[in-house]
Amino acid sequence: MENTSSPNLQTPLLPVEANGDIRVWFATRELLFSAQAPEGYYVVDATEVESISRAKIITFLENYNYVVVLSSQPLRAFEQFARQMKWVEAAGGVVESDGGAVVMIRRNERWDLPKGHREEGESFSQCAAREAEEETGVKVNAVGKLLATTLHSYNIYGSWELKLTAWYAMRGESESLSPQREEGIVCAEWIPRQEIAQRIKNSFPTIKKVFSAFLK
Repeated sequence: MENTSSPNLQTPLLPVEANGDIRVWFATRELLFSAQAPEGYYVVDATEVESISRAKIITFLENYNYVVVLSSQPLRAFEQFARQMKWVEAAGGVVESDGGAVVMIRRNERWDLPKGHREEGESFSQCAAREAEEETGVKVNAVGKLLATTLHSYNIYGSWELKLTAWYAMRGESESLSPQREEGIVCAEWIPRQEIAQRIKNSFPTIKKVFSAFLK
């Protein structure tokens, strides 16, 4: 479900860390909203209101892998930035069989997890199960705990979107899979737990975060 232009800052799913930090991923590049500047980050001072513009931030991300917007109120700075994009909500996750294998997909030359936009009236957990089934053909029997939530941004057809994704642990039947090729998925496979680390070496940071929680 694509929401109005305003980010839903009231949702408990917004990934605000214990220290107040908020991370947004642009593929493999990180935009951090924080009250402190970590070493190695390009610093943007939020007191310079003009510098929080989407255009300027994206320009910085084209030149630096890690950018931090420094603010005593990281959530407020994030909101100012987020309001300049279309807010999108999605869900997906890790479907595990009784034998311990998990469903992974291959898309854009990376190993990934099934996910997709939340439809109107649909809960995040319902969305996760539906998208997993549509994108891989797996039969989801149950949706378990929330593993993580992530934020990432991208430009699609000239419009910038900011996507909040909720990732769940799910149980599914170990049967043959059928990738949804119209979504750019070239394959869907059951991957043994011991092979996950190798498969995700080139995956996006958001996928690594999900598996970090799943494999605990």
